[in-house]
Amino acid sequence: GQGSQSLKMMNGFGDLPVVQHTFQEASDALGVDLWGMLQAETPEAINATVNTQPIMLAAGVATYLAWQELNGSQPAVVAGHSLGEYTALVAAGALPFAEAVKLVRLRAEAMQSAVPAGAGAMAAVLGLEDADIVAACAEAALDDVVEAVNFNAPGQVVIAGSQAAVERAIAACKARGAKRALPLPVSVPSHCALMKPAALKLADALEGISISVPTVPVLHNADVVSYTDPAQIRDALVRQLYSPVRWTDTVRKLAADGVSRHAECGPG
Repeated sequence: GQGSQSLKMMNGFGDLPVVQHTFQEASDALGVDLWGMLQAETPEAINATVNTQPIMLAAGVATYLAWQELNGSQPAVVAGHSLGEYTALVAAGALPFAEAVKLVRLRAEAMQSAVPAGAGAMAAVLGLEDADIVAACAEAALDDVVEAVNFNAPGQVVIAGSQAAVERAIAACKARGAKRALPLPVSVPSHCALMKPAALKLADALEGISISVPTVPVLHNADVVSYTDPAQIRDALVRQLYSPVRWTDTVRKLAADGVSRHAECGPG
């Protein structure tokens, strides 16, 4: 997912031709040098969301293809966290890689333009029950937007919304007994209602992209369901922009379905 990028993060894989080829294909699709950005001395370029999203997609796909080439087993099911859902769809053969690269750049631009710089915020809340966080957000919203948006693990939830509402929600979560509630260094309040304008732009772009039936099930963030109908996959990607990432439920579903071995494809 977005936020796990770092300079030189793919260098451990850099001598594998499949990795270089994947980054070259992504760079060609956008007309920029994504691998070069990773080799820079400072992280400004890779931290700009319009670059971060294609870079993380390329990194995930490159690592997955390297794993496959080195005799990794065929997955029974795939899933990805937020941006990682696009990597999962590429791995499942549902989205052509070059199209996905262009799509996530457009997604990044739409997300960035949906909320003026400095108007939105996100914060991580640690050590508080999900229901208490949801209640704290409802109390803090007033006439504004603040929502629980990433259910990452039991006791680790991210909230997002307008700056003032997120600050009120941080205080409300602490009052309810959160161990920590701290602002995150992000420029876009992802997965909350403020992203609905971005979702409309994404929906338009998705209409022009050919989506295939996945070769393996892809569990979607918004509802923890897998779809075979391309129209339903498009809809799930649009809803994902303004809906919570239900990662805890995703992992529980994998476990309930008998998955006991996971391979995380990405740097780090």
